[in-house]
Amino acid sequence: MRQPRNSLILGGLFDLDLKQEMISNYEEKMTAPDFWDDNEKAQALIAELNAVKSVVDQYSKLVTTQEDLQTMLELAEEEKDEEMANELTGSIGELSREVGDFELQLLLSEPYDKFNAILELHPGAGGTESQDWGQMLYRMYTRWAEKRGFKVEVLDYLDGDEAGIKSVTVLIKGYNAYGYLKAEKGVHRLVRISPFDASGRRHTSFASCDIMPEIDDDIVIEIRSEDLKVDTYRASGAGGQHINKTESAIRITHMPSGIVVSCQTQRSQIQNREQAMKMLRSKLYERKIEEQQRHLAEIRGEQADNAWGSQIRSYVFHPYSMVKDHRTSVETGNVGAVMDGDIDLFIDGYLRSQIRHEADSNS
Repeated sequence: MRQPRNSLILGGLFDLDLKQEMISNYEEKMTAPDFWDDNEKAQALIAELNAVKSVVDQYSKLVTTQEDLQTMLELAEEEKDEEMANELTGSIGELSREVGDFELQLLLSEPYDKFNAILELHPGAGGTESQDWGQMLYRMYTRWAEKRGFKVEVLDYLDGDEAGIKSVTVLIKGYNAYGYLKAEKGVHRLVRISPFDASGRRHTSFASCDIMPEIDDDIVIEIRSEDLKVDTYRASGAGGQHINKTESAIRITHMPSGIVVSCQTQRSQIQNREQAMKMLRSKLYERKIEEQQRHLAEIRGEQADNAWGSQIRSYVFHPYSMVKDHRTSVETGNVGAVMDGDIDLFIDGYLRSQIRHEADSNS
């Protein structure tokens, strides 16, 4: 007996009627006479509409595949065709994997999950060894973003003394970029035989990864000009044609919070200042989110994680090969694939653990 069109089991995560209502609302907004007055907002709405349509299309495809496989399986059972049933087993397994990937998208339900992400990497103490580790993480996240079709824009980049980086800030543009990458916030630990140690000794290095949503103008964050200290300097490292020629780089210090942001890769001082202010607004917004989460944790009587200082993952190259996430216990021995950007298993594990944690808290 065939199941209805909305029968696909997704843990109650998917509301087809709501998604279709969102599509109608977006399309109605696009018919407004002043829709293209703000080109940036118009493009953002179109991107959001396309993203919602893509989710609905994926859902419809999964439901159709499920119905077809169920019909074929019933036929195989009626005709006692074991060979056909065995062939269908592989297809059912593939459908199960596709449903799992689809569920992961649906876990990104927070209002800021859909935003672009600002990613910052800061190597810990250890000089060249840690700075090289920062460079390796930068490559890992860049590869991950490219595989997802996201765009990567370098905002600030400081070369290491001999190798690697002292720090890097990048903007990763794509729907749900922040929703995925928020799983990566924390301290990342590397254990390996150092290529910079002539004695071939094993070294441990640390680097912190900070993730913020690039918030849009609809979110109001009050910043008073008298609270800002603005410095200019000559840009260096990865950047445009004006590198080391003019004092186009900008560093802004928000005195009440102590937050410091820098941008040096835009073509002019004005553009760098605008981008730095966006970064500052995002950092202040992220701090507000963290405060709200800590407050909720206190109400529930929970011990809130120290997101800035917690060691979330270890990457072991020697004496064995393993990458393990300490929050979820997800691990893999394929270190090479991870360093080449295959980190979705850790992101998936983290997001699902957060959903389970939320369900347990509400029960």
